[in-house]
Amino acid sequence: MELIRRIHLMREIAREARGRGKKIGLVPTMGALHDGHLYLVRRARELCDLVVVSVFVNPTQFGANEDFDRYPSDLTRDADLCVQEGVDYLFSPSAEEMYPPGFRTYVEVEGLSQVFEGASRPGHFRGVATVVLKLFNIVRPHFSFFGQKDGQQVIVVRRMIRDLNLEVELVVCPTQRDADGLALSSRNAYLSPEERAAATCLYRALERARELVEEQGDGPCDARKIEAAMREVIESEPLARLDYLAITDAETLERLDVVDRQALVALAVWIGETRLIDNVILSPKKTRQPGAEGEQP
Repeated sequence: MELIRRIHLMREIAREARGRGKKIGLVPTMGALHDGHLYLVRRARELCDLVVVSVFVNPTQFGANEDFDRYPSDLTRDADLCVQEGVDYLFSPSAEEMYPPGFRTYVEVEGLSQVFEGASRPGHFRGVATVVLKLFNIVRPHFSFFGQKDGQQVIVVRRMIRDLNLEVELVVCPTQRDADGLALSSRNAYLSPEERAAATCLYRALERARELVEEQGDGPCDARKIEAAMREVIESEPLARLDYLAITDAETLERLDVVDRQALVALAVWIGETRLIDNVILSPKKTRQPGAEGEQP
């Protein structure tokens, strides 16, 4: 595996690989790699001839009072894991390389970027869309691999790909979880043992939503009933503080009154001083399609 720090070198590698007919897979990350990231790498290894993992803690997607300065970072460990997984290139540019002096151009996916996660973190998806588009232009992947855990991010990036006619296929992989259901996240490292136990309330709330939709069978399920049941789960945990809870159309992010189609059920919860997100995609049985709650495409 080769560590690449400069944009022009990564572009030359991608250009040469495409010229030889190689299929390039990109796994964009902010580092602090865990098994969720490694699952994406393994899928990339299965589908592609050449796998690039990017490690870049993107300053433009963090707000003024967020955790940019303390976000977990260990490039040596990340590189070792990439070697073990057969990654071909680890692309880890500096912030100055990605955003040189005078940088002024940003990408905005209107509507989808301002609600829920975007409302809680103004400017977040502007930063996400910008850096992802830059990575696509630098690495020129045929496939890019994202986890369903960041459900709204997936919707934003998919819309950007469609609207800008980008020649990259988005591969969305299932959320990877610990045995107790907690979604794997680099920010889990912030949690104390007591907070780690409390954090399972996110998964328990999502499972309660799944149960209610299953109980309804083929018919639509009242979204307000689902939200109330989920809130009850979160509020029963003393260390948890709900930021937002949303039941929306899985493509448009329009709030639903009833779950009568594929729906994104998403929430953000503060556990102590750590903010965690999670989601599931649910739909009534009669509307389900293969892969609705699993891997796409």
